[in-house]
Amino acid sequence: MNDRLNRLRNSMAKAGIDAVIVNSITSIRYLSNFTSDEAFVLVTKQRSLLITDFRYTIQAKDQSGDRYEILEASGEKQLALVHEALLDENVKTLGFEDDIVSFARYRSYEAFGVELVPFAKELNALRLIKTPDEIEALQKAQTLADQSFTELLTVIHAGMTEKRVAAELEYIGAKLGSEGPSFDTIVGSGPNGAMCHAVPGERKLQRGDLVVLDYGCLFNGYHSDMTRTFAVGEPDAFSSKIYEIVRTAQQKALDALRPGITGKQLDAIARDYIKEQGYGDCFGHSLGHGFGLLIHESPRAAVTCETVLEPGMTITVEPGIYIEGKLGVRIEDCCVVTETGKRNFCVSTKELQIIE
Repeated sequence: MNDRLNRLRNSMAKAGIDAVIVNSITSIRYLSNFTSDEAFVLVTKQRSLLITDFRYTIQAKDQSGDRYEILEASGEKQLALVHEALLDENVKTLGFEDDIVSFARYRSYEAFGVELVPFAKELNALRLIKTPDEIEALQKAQTLADQSFTELLTVIHAGMTEKRVAAELEYIGAKLGSEGPSFDTIVGSGPNGAMCHAVPGERKLQRGDLVVLDYGCLFNGYHSDMTRTFAVGEPDAFSSKIYEIVRTAQQKALDALRPGITGKQLDAIARDYIKEQGYGDCFGHSLGHGFGLLIHESPRAAVTCETVLEPGMTITVEPGIYIEGKLGVRIEDCCVVTETGKRNFCVSTKELQIIE
């Protein structure tokens, strides 16, 4: 955590600002290890303050150690303590999270009488390169997801609703040690699979369906993300063909994933192959995204992304084909870029699994 504070202060110095105020749970956790958003973190050139109320002061002390001064206050008194610290430090410029701060919150910051400087981009950039401990947390989160998928395949069957599939998967994950799902679990069976972000409903799995399952687990606040598409009963020739196109497209992109490639170039490898097979119009989303304390972080693998991937950056690789009224197929692995290539956190097979 001290290294994170040092890097934040270096970023502040480069931006020419005196202090940063943080109120989002993600940035608070990253900077202090405190796992509640009922707080403010204020970092100046000399001080690191964590301001929370009576309910959380013991937790704050336990989680943040001696890196922060823990101040106790409730409601508007928290902002009064922030203002007092700004005056004590003679702060003239204050960075803030312009990507999440509400208008009402912004007006309360204006009352400090300092120059407010948008600083979300710089804060988020601190999380771009994952440290070894973060990488191991991500691996543990994905191991839980892989284990959950393996067990799920032994308990689901034709006639089970999409809602039940999602519930079974989340129960298995919790039983194995997941802190919760990384995001709302996606289950799209048969024609519902053509909806990229299908919400599990009452439709029952039927023989002949392909089922798109997109989910993840949490470990120590870090998110995993994977998608597997499986079949209920023996799939027809068309379904098998689409599945193999997506599987090949994903493997081509995975083979190319290494330092120095841009997000745009990586996206094009999978996209161009799907287009060559005649289904370019059926792949309408980007190839992938970063992940960490948030399920969607920088960088991206997309047609507009010129970011050069570097060691320590995370990226998902998730091409798909979606044909309205018929089916959907998506296969997704979550990876971290290494010095020589990539580390794929996922181990679940991409051979088309068939359940009865």
